[in-house]
Amino acid sequence: MHGEGPEASTFNARADREAGSDLPTGAAVPVANELRRGVASLARRLRGMRAPHGIAATKLSLLGRLARAHHPLTASELAALERLQPQSLTRIIAELEEQGLIRREPDQLDRRALLIEATERGRQLLIEDARRQNRWLATVMAQTLTAAEIRLLGIAAELLEQLADLEARELHPATEPRADAEPPQSA
Repeated sequence: MHGEGPEASTFNARADREAGSDLPTGAAVPVANELRRGVASLARRLRGMRAPHGIAATKLSLLGRLARAHHPLTASELAALERLQPQSLTRIIAELEEQGLIRREPDQLDRRALLIEATERGRQLLIEDARRQNRWLATVMAQTLTAAEIRLLGIAAELLEQLADLEARELHPATEPRADAEPPQSA
């Protein structure tokens, strides 16, 4: 695992103790550490592959959440899913709407609430970023990894999605499509 020596393991264990961590013991801890570091490094590289649109990571994350939802979300749902304070979310939503990347419309069932969704322009921005990042990542994978390693990464990607979505599914079941929501249109 990236050649971490005993000094790094000692540092990690000491940092966990000093932080009062209740991390589980056993094989999962060193794997979790390597996984966290690897994901962070890869995320930095992928951010460098974005189109030069100047949209900040927090805004892209929120826009991506809306696009993947396939139905409008309320501000409360977005704040919970993105772990943002309502004040921050209000500012981000206003800026994304001003840029034409999202739209807000009154909820037909609760006129006090607004439903938020990605616009076609917002979806296209995400598609272009994904295309650039996928092109770079696929090229690097093909040049560096064996076919078996690429298949293994496919399995790992599914597992990472499970881990990333676990808390959102447990804590925020309200993000499931509403009964009155129109079904997603096929592309």
